[in-house]
Amino acid sequence: DEGKRLENLVRGIFAGNIFDLGSAQLAEVFSKDGMSFLASCQNLVPRPWVIDDLDKFKVKWSKKSWKKVIIFVDNSGADIILGILPFARELLRRGSQVVLAANELPSINDVTYPELVEIISKLKDEDGNLMGVSISNLLIANSGNDLPVIDLTRVSQELAYLASDADFVILEGMGRGIETNLYAQFKCDSLKIGMVKHPEVAQFLGGRLYDCVFKYNEVSSL
Repeated sequence: DEGKRLENLVRGIFAGNIFDLGSAQLAEVFSKDGMSFLASCQNLVPRPWVIDDLDKFKVKWSKKSWKKVIIFVDNSGADIILGILPFARELLRRGSQVVLAANELPSINDVTYPELVEIISKLKDEDGNLMGVSISNLLIANSGNDLPVIDLTRVSQELAYLASDADFVILEGMGRGIETNLYAQFKCDSLKIGMVKHPEVAQFLGGRLYDCVFKYNEVSSL
């Protein structure tokens, strides 16, 4: 069931995105008890989320495949490995070229470009695949950023070049996807996805703490 498979991948992104030391409450929980990825998946706030375009996205997913997808990634650890990479792998399986854009320099617990290069090399199997899926169409780019938020007018030259023919941009995480670019408009399809981990942001959106944002905008092909 492609729809259920997609929803599980999306829930994995949200569950991974909770692993964030930029939130004082979550940092305290991590230091005391650690956290279970599976439990995080099972304990997500129920739908509908505060911004919930998942059903609309499922329809597009079933009918459309993108040529080139840029994903701005967020935290190291479970977020990138258990959240984003399975989603990126699915895009690769469906024929998309995928560019993972990571911070140039460290910021809180965000994954950096050199770390991401190393992570991918360690996850490859003996045939150079990612769990049976070829990663010949997977690129890792330096976003040129050193903050948990991002100004998309100031990305690295490398990323600007790679993004010039992208038809889908994904911004993951509260800093990049919600706090700074929730209403950013693109010339291609876009997805802002992340968990709300600050009470002020939850209040602004009219949602709950640990609510989820899944904001998909499609650009007309006219």
